[in-house]
Order: sequence, then C-alpha cells, then structure tokens
Amino acid sequence: SKATVSVLYWRKGEGLMDAYARVPDWKRFMSQPADNEINIDKGWVKGQTAGVRAFVHGGMENNVVSEVKDFAMNKGKRRILPTALQLANAGTLPGAVGPVVGLPDLHCGYGFAIGSVCAIDAEDPKGVVCPGGVGFDINCGVRLIRTNLFKSDLKDKKEQLVQTLYDHIPVGLGSMGILPTSHDVLTKSLELGMDWSLREGHAWAEDKEHCEEFGRMLDVDPAACSIRAKKRGMPQMGTLGAGNHFCEVQTVDQICDDYAAKRMGLEKDQVVVMVHSGSRGFGHQIATDSLVDLEKSMAREKLMVNDPQLACARINSPEGQKYLKGMGCAANYAWVNRSAITFLVRQAFSKVFESSADDLDMHLVYDVSHNIAKFEQHMVNGRPKKVLVHRKGATRAFGPNHPDIPVDYQSIGQPVLLGGSMGTASWVLTGTETAMERSWGSTCHGSGRELSRNSSRNGIDQTSVLTDLQSQGITCRLASPKLLLEEAPDAYKDVDEVVETCHTAGICKKTARLKPVCVIKG
Repeated sequence: SKATVSVLYWRKGEGLMDAYARVPDWKRFMSQPADNEINIDKGWVKGQTAGVRAFVHGGMENNVVSEVKDFAMNKGKRRILPTALQLANAGTLPGAVGPVVGLPDLHCGYGFAIGSVCAIDAEDPKGVVCPGGVGFDINCGVRLIRTNLFKSDLKDKKEQLVQTLYDHIPVGLGSMGILPTSHDVLTKSLELGMDWSLREGHAWAEDKEHCEEFGRMLDVDPAACSIRAKKRGMPQMGTLGAGNHFCEVQTVDQICDDYAAKRMGLEKDQVVVMVHSGSRGFGHQIATDSLVDLEKSMAREKLMVNDPQLACARINSPEGQKYLKGMGCAANYAWVNRSAITFLVRQAFSKVFESSADDLDMHLVYDVSHNIAKFEQHMVNGRPKKVLVHRKGATRAFGPNHPDIPVDYQSIGQPVLLGGSMGTASWVLTGTETAMERSWGSTCHGSGRELSRNSSRNGIDQTSVLTDLQSQGITCRLASPKLLLEEAPDAYKDVDEVVETCHTAGICKKTARLKPVCVIKG
C-alpha cells in the first residue's frame, strides 16, 4: 500500500469508517487508575492481546482522549487515527506483551504513535519486529557535553560562538559531511560504530563508556543495507540534518538532584552543549527498504495487521533478521555521526575560547537513543523474559545498579536526556526502578509535537517568535527560515509539564533543567 494515512483494517473495502465503528466503545475500555495515567483494556480493537498504559497530563481531559472524541464526532472523517487507536493497534502485533506504553509527549506517527513503547516476546516463535515501531530516523538521539565554563564566560563570546559552531557543523537538508567517506570506510563504521570513531581519532575513549550500548550494536551486517542506503549515507556522515535536529549551547538553570548532578559533573550556571541528530538519509533508506521486504514476508506468513503501517516480520525470519541487522548498522551510523559532530563542537569551542577541549573539560555526560528496537530482559508475570523492546520517541531509562549503564552512574540510574523545542528548556533526568516495572525501562524523549509543520507555518506569527527569542537572550542560526515557524515553542507541548508527568509517575527522576543560549538548526 502507498497510503500515507493509517486505516484500522488492512482489508479491501474497509478503512477509516471501520475505525470509527470501534470508537463509541472507548468509555467501556478506558479507565483512569491515577491522575496522570489512562489504561485501555484488551479488546478495544480486533485482535488486541496487549493492553495499553498511557502516562498523560490532564487525566481524562488530555489530548489522547480528546482525539478519540474528535474522531467520533467527525464520524471517522479525520484522516489520521487517534494516538489511542495507534497504541491499541500496536497491542495486536503477534507476540506483543502488555502493556503497550504511551508517554506524555505522545503524538501521531507512522504505524506506532511517536512517544510509545511496545515489547515483543522474543522467545515466542510468532513474535515479530515492526519497523513502524522504530521510525524512519533510526537511532535519532541526544547527547550532552559538559564544559568548565559558566554563563558569565559567554557574555562577550556568544555571537562569535554561535557563528563558529554554525560554520563548523554542516546543517540543513542535503548538507554534506566533513568526513571523507568511501564505501570501505562506511562499511567499517557500520560494523564498529563508535569503536571506528575512536580508531579514527574523532572521539575520546571515555565517550564510549558514556553512551547507550557503549556506542555499538554488535549484531549487524552491512550486506543487509542496500546500495541506495549506502549512497545516501556516504556524503552525510558528520551532519546535523534538518527539522527538529539541533545543536544548542545551554546553561544549567536549575539543579533538582544535587547528588545525581554531581555524579554527572553538572552545577548551576554551567555551560553545556546538547546535540540532537540521527542516522540521516542512511537510516531513512533502511526503513524504506524494509517495508518492501516485509510485504513478501507478510504474504508468506499470512500475517494480518490492523494498519498497513504496522508491516512486520517474524523475528527469526530472513526478512526480520535482515531488518534487525540493517537497523543495527543505522544505529551505529548515528553514533558515528553524533561523535563527528561532537568532534566539531570541541574544535569550535577550542577556537573561540583559545584553549584545548581537554582543558575546557568537554567530556560527554551521556548519549541516549530514542528510535530503536533492542533485545532486553524484563520481568513479565514475575519471571525474567527476553523481549524485543521497540522504542519510538521514547528514551531508555534503566534504574540504579543495572549492568548496562556506566559504572560511575550505577548509584543514580541511567542519565536520560530530553531535548526541548527551540527556545524552551531541556532536561537531564535519571532512570528508575519504577520505569523498569511499569514502562519497560523507558520514559519520555522530548516535548512532543502539538501542531503539524503546515499548521505551524500558517498559524504562528514569525515576528512574535523572533521577539520572544530575543527577549530571552537566545541567539539562533537557522539553515532555513521556515524552521523558525515549524520549530517554534508554540508548535510543541510544554516540556516542563511532560517532565513533571513522568517524574510524578516515577518513571524518571529530575536532575537538572537546562536553558538554551545559542541554537543551531538545519
């Protein structure tokens, strides 16, 4: 199917009106066990074997429920499924283990809603992997670099710094990277991830220790990646990209957990740099190619899904393994990409402040992914079970003493980095045991889009956005003027409310609030 909108059933002659037929029952299946939590029982949509747990701001009056009411009021004429139906549809995937989790930054996406988590039983021979549960920007993620500079050090350097960063880091749609990348070089980077960056001198040894999966997916195969994907990836290594990707110079505005902040080397008014980028055109092509392969697999296995955008394959099928190995390559590409950008950030700071990056203490605090599927062990019905956790617009948030987080963060839990929208705060959080128990070791990833890009361009005033940024003392460099409207704060949910909802639910813990000073976008 070439359709770009969701339909509830993948059958001839049925579509959005069939989805509408399910909507009037929503009150019977939804409940509110806590102020910031909504549950959806199994059975709301056909074939749903896993329930839904959504952490939301505003209880039953939140956007999740409002979308369902609107969908019902318009009798299914709304061209995009409500996120509640997307969550429920994810619970119909073969091998799905409940609950499917929705997070406060939830909004509509391709297949899975953005801001959702779904675990598939990896020991079930019928269990599947679903590219729609990962997204097109595979291993889109965030990293935070600290410095020993403070807000006062930026007073006379801010304009020079933002321009130098903009000059150093390739940004924008179609931008070209600074790394000379041949086919052989690309293949090695796809195999080795950050180990390749270390070998080439683009990363520091300790960077790898402070990176999710230590910056390298092991079960990969560059041969699973198409020539088209490699052609798209070669010129883009070390580029920021476009859309919501950014590089921001920030200052620590507030410390919420003194001990955790100290472990990360953060203190009040300190200057830090946040980088948000992913696997660029390479990852997008891997996802696109997989959808063609999965059509064959679904026909052979006679797999039926409620939404064509939930195309999937048995985990152990040739198509399933090809996707997982290609996805792993794209994840490694993204880590190499963010390492190259970090290299450029360190160079820019060294030039502006006339000191080495080492003397500026530009160490990596952490690097997190928020579009990825990984095999993990979680407790299911009181027993440990291997599951394939799909996180789409969701961040891993493992609690203290978990073996997969760095030694120096064992006592506080995994650092979680949440990037805000342009001109708003970002957050540093930590993972918790509650997240392990209630959300598959996951929490929110950002503020979450409220308006489409088209609605933002048509409904937001450019002058007021510029005035607001200037009043806050924020300096921007944008590769495209339209980004000023598409990425305006009013286009997104309130990031502080999103964080507060997750903090109150116990699926993360506040450490520090960061305030932007310089913003670079593609």
